[in-house]
Amino acid sequence: MSDTPRTERADHPSGFTHLDASGAARMVDVSEKRVSTRTATATGRVLLNPETVAALRGGEVPKGDALAVARIAGIQGAKRTPDLVPLCHPIAVHGADVDLTVADDGVDITATVRTADRTGVEMEALTCVMTAALGLVDMVKALDPEAEVTRVRVEEKTGGKKGHWRRGE
Repeated sequence: MSDTPRTERADHPSGFTHLDASGAARMVDVSEKRVSTRTATATGRVLLNPETVAALRGGEVPKGDALAVARIAGIQGAKRTPDLVPLCHPIAVHGADVDLTVADDGVDITATVRTADRTGVEMEALTCVMTAALGLVDMVKALDPEAEVTRVRVEEKTGGKKGHWRRGE
């Protein structure tokens, strides 16, 4: 291990910023980046059987309010992202909105996470969706052991050097 400061370390020839010159994984130094307002929106789905959908709609899930638990799980997940994703920077999560919509075949999850920091919140938005989905699955697994988390992806991001990006544009 070298005591050389990051600013003097060579980057990997491939140009991948998460690799040092020898190819070892590293956390990118973002200390020189400007602080800016950033958002990211991610979505996902939990596919469920019709009986479970009916139980959600009727407020009859035996463990309690599954959607409320999933919403809180998502917010908690967004705040804990750097504990779960090895090279993710710990940043201040200034806001996290989690929307869960019961559909005929499951639950659609949309999460928007906001910060004013030096790096984006895409990983926080994805983690928010995934932990909301896991919280929901945990609440309904007795009713639907085949519940399936699917289509988790970033839909949009704003801020930073690259500005605005939206899936499909």
